[in-house]
Amino acid sequence: MTRWLWRGSLLLLPLAIAARFVWPGRPTLVFVLSALSLMPLAKSIGDATEELAERVGPTLGSLLNVTFGNAAELILGVSALARGHVDLVKGSLTGSIVANLLLVGGAAIVVGGARFPTLRFNRTSAGAHVSTLFLAVVALAVPTMLATAGQAAERAHLLSEEISAVLIAMYALSLLFQLRTHAGLLDAPENARTPLLATPAEAAAARRPQPEPEQRPLWMSVVTLTLSAGATAVASELLVGALEGTLQAVRLPEAFVGVVIVAVVGNAAEHSTAVLFGRRGDMDIALGIAWESSKQIALFVAPVLVFTGMLLGAPMDLAFRPLETVAVGVAVLSTALIALDGETHWLEGAFLLAVYAVLGLGFWFVG
Repeated sequence: MTRWLWRGSLLLLPLAIAARFVWPGRPTLVFVLSALSLMPLAKSIGDATEELAERVGPTLGSLLNVTFGNAAELILGVSALARGHVDLVKGSLTGSIVANLLLVGGAAIVVGGARFPTLRFNRTSAGAHVSTLFLAVVALAVPTMLATAGQAAERAHLLSEEISAVLIAMYALSLLFQLRTHAGLLDAPENARTPLLATPAEAAAARRPQPEPEQRPLWMSVVTLTLSAGATAVASELLVGALEGTLQAVRLPEAFVGVVIVAVVGNAAEHSTAVLFGRRGDMDIALGIAWESSKQIALFVAPVLVFTGMLLGAPMDLAFRPLETVAVGVAVLSTALIALDGETHWLEGAFLLAVYAVLGLGFWFVG
């Protein structure tokens, strides 16, 4: 049923294209259809990337994950920059980081905590993720303080370019840490995840390894990845093109649209996958999806968009709005509070969701 639902949702992009030409005076319809079409496309990109990564080995596989894992955010960001929507790009980057840490992480913990009394994960891996995410907070805070102090925009752009180079270098070092120097320390902890209310058969099934699915031919993964990336570019162009008309029609705050709506839609595939693994009690995978995606966006996607803006003549710096910088800082701090002891439970997941709700309300009222 779920597979057919995802396949059916691939028709959303043709519908969005048709709506763009048949009803040019209804930008809201085009915006909604193109936004929803990003969800199955992001899932297709993610599935194809995982299949390729399994075949080419961990080093090249990690490069593929960096390049294509957040392809929807990259393509959407480039399209928005080309049209001059710098604030939308910054909002979607902020929203992706915050949503992955709080919404995705919180939902995975709540769903898993409903079945298992205690959820355990690798403390070393959690610490590595939190420390690199703290670097993202510093990287946003310094240019933001410079801009708030009234410094010239050129200085903020120059500082952002240099910080972006540092972020990309740090991301490369984090990959080296994960895949080479400390790979053995990042294995999942051995622990039995027995459901709270389980028969002996259910308890045994919970501990039983899941069978590996059959792999598709390599060429099919490459074709799927290429077509999905191209379709994502089309959907992103439609979404950004309909943005101004949609904001005028429904009177939604642009900050709320970028931070909440666009970010959540662009990460929908990761959200569903993390929650699925959370329900199984595989918190290293569930939380790893949320944390790794946030790290990729902060240390790779954002710097790449800074350099892309230079090439497009639409300069983007890392001087975000104060609330956006605060939101990222709060999300990282909240994650650190529940991550560093190596175990969690459903109440801490509810805490993360509550923090996300408060921040979302803040962006709604700030506008």
